Amino acid sequence: MQGNPKLPQRIEGVKVIKVYYNPMLELTRALPAIAPAIFAACLAAAAFTFAQQQPPPIHAAALESHEGMTVSAKPWLDATLYKQPFPKKSPFAAGVLAIQVTFRNDSNESVKVGLERIRLALRIDEDNRQELNPMSAEQVAEATLRPRAKDPTSHRRFPIPTGSGVKSPRDKNWTEIQLQAQNAGVPTSVVAAHSSVQGLLYFDLQGQLDMLTSAHLYVPDIAIMGKSQSLTYFEIDLSRPPGTP
Repeated sequence: MQGNPKLPQRIEGVKVIKVYYNPMLELTRALPAIAPAIFAACLAAAAFTFAQQQPPPIHAAALESHEGMTVSAKPWLDATLYKQPFPKKSPFAAGVLAIQVTFRNDSNESVKVGLERIRLALRIDEDNRQELNPMSAEQVAEATLRPRAKDPTSHRRFPIPTGSGVKSPRDKNWTEIQLQAQNAGVPTSVVAAHSSVQGLLYFDLQGQLDMLTSAHLYVPDIAIMGKSQSLTYFEIDLSRPPGTP
């Protein structure tokens, strides 16, 4: 007799019934119960993957979006914001304003931002306007270490002077601040497709923060990489509170 000798086919007076286990049948029976959990897990995984591929949302004081590009600007008006990038000497205490800018590219093509052409446009009065260039890291170090004026009102001149004034010695303090300003600045002018670039731009307002009530950040040069095509300029109203039309 063939088969397993430990499992006889017939025992005297007892009928033996063979039962075969079918794993596919058990899985088929279980599918209706576990299908919702599997579907939910797949949705969660897809959402996580999509979120990982997207640049983070922008939280800014003012922004402008068009042609797949969003430019935001957030003036740092709180002295505590400067403590992390400038733990020892703050350029804010010397009258330098940092504006945190974010360039978010939601298009399918990389773009290049002309950082050197960005301007902070100020309206001094109805007939007088002034545009400030962004400061280099070297200029930030110079301004941070420049001697304080004896007359506290002497720096309040219109228009804001753009000359370098008295040079600071390029010692270890100067080098330290220069590196700090460089590290906290905009790291690159190229913004890849579906990514964002964030950093600080510096402007020497000489402490005249009230000028921001009429300020605009003008970004005239954003070009599509590899093409002779540029986006329409961005002009961000820094005097407008968030959420206002």
